[in-house]
Amino acid sequence: METPASSPVAPRLPGLDLIRAVAISWVMIYHSAGFGFASRANWVVGRGWMGVDLFFVLSGFLIAGQLLRPWARGLRPSYSRFFARRLLRTVPAFLVVVAAYFLVPVVRDAPDIQPLWQFLTFTENLFFDISTPKAFSHVWSLCVEEQFYLLFPAVVALLAIRPTPGKVVGAVIAVLLLGMVLRGYLWLHDVARTPFDIASAPRGGRYMTAIYYPTWTRLDGLLTGIAAAIIRTFRPALWNRLTLRPNLLLAAGLAGVGLSVLAFPGQIAGFWVTVLGFPMLSFSIALIVIAGSDSRSLLGRSPVPGAGALAAGAYSLYLTHKAVFHAVQIAVPHLPVRLQGAGLGLALVGALAVGAALYWLVERPFLKLRGRFEGPSRSSLAVSPLPAVIAD
Repeated sequence: METPASSPVAPRLPGLDLIRAVAISWVMIYHSAGFGFASRANWVVGRGWMGVDLFFVLSGFLIAGQLLRPWARGLRPSYSRFFARRLLRTVPAFLVVVAAYFLVPVVRDAPDIQPLWQFLTFTENLFFDISTPKAFSHVWSLCVEEQFYLLFPAVVALLAIRPTPGKVVGAVIAVLLLGMVLRGYLWLHDVARTPFDIASAPRGGRYMTAIYYPTWTRLDGLLTGIAAAIIRTFRPALWNRLTLRPNLLLAAGLAGVGLSVLAFPGQIAGFWVTVLGFPMLSFSIALIVIAGSDSRSLLGRSPVPGAGALAAGAYSLYLTHKAVFHAVQIAVPHLPVRLQGAGLGLALVGALAVGAALYWLVERPFLKLRGRFEGPSRSSLAVSPLPAVIAD
């Protein structure tokens, strides 16, 4: 019979809060260009889609840690509690926004929208129709994460039947390599204007639907986050060696992200960047996340004012910011002339206000409910004894 673990509430890590705050800010600035508030010709704005990869690596690192820690202690995680946590964390705010998009069409950031069933089943990213611009299109990344939440526990349970370090490492590497091969094949077969010509120009629409949105071609970030969590959980000695100089890791990670910015011309890339660029970007971000999780690093040494609040509200901001940008876009021409040049500022302030409202009115109450549901621990680990598994 499973019993709750009696661990204290886990403290917030200021370094990871800062990374999450940067991720949501970068994504919002990127999307603002679609409403005329910024230009994607600017390299910072134009690469803002990489903020989603920041989220993927963070999710892989944090979610994998929740499920792997009990196994390292010879205990069994409560999968029912894990799924309850994820549902209470993500679904209520999401359903409120979905309801707004379908019941109040004026809030939509584009005239058309994918069918409701795709949002309710978190499969919008698998059936995306690019024939016309779609409202709430950015939910594709949430679909990837929700599918990850569903499948990863099953993979963990399967690997835990007869756990070995080689099996775990091999599974991560195999899935990573499979994603690279799959992206390469899809690029040559479906994306290239001249099939199987590496030098061919890519077709943008097919690139997005065949490579950019589907879960099976975007697992690099989640996998590198999982790999970092595996090292931290099962190989603490190796983790300690890796984090001996966290600022060196941070510098290497930032350099890797810089190279990725130079390599990617935008969301749509050529063959070799498509195959190799996503792993390079994700690995670089993983180094930054590892550094951010250490209190000795520049990121984790002390909280940056406002970063914690922005990180806490990042999910609500992500859900609502494009609807707010659309509303501001419509309103700006009717404002006094002196305010019309402040569209970006108005859009960001409006997004913060609406995101905060969703957080405090919907997301926060369900987070409190989650806390009452599972007791004092934030680790989601109801456990029961098992034989010892992989550990240092």
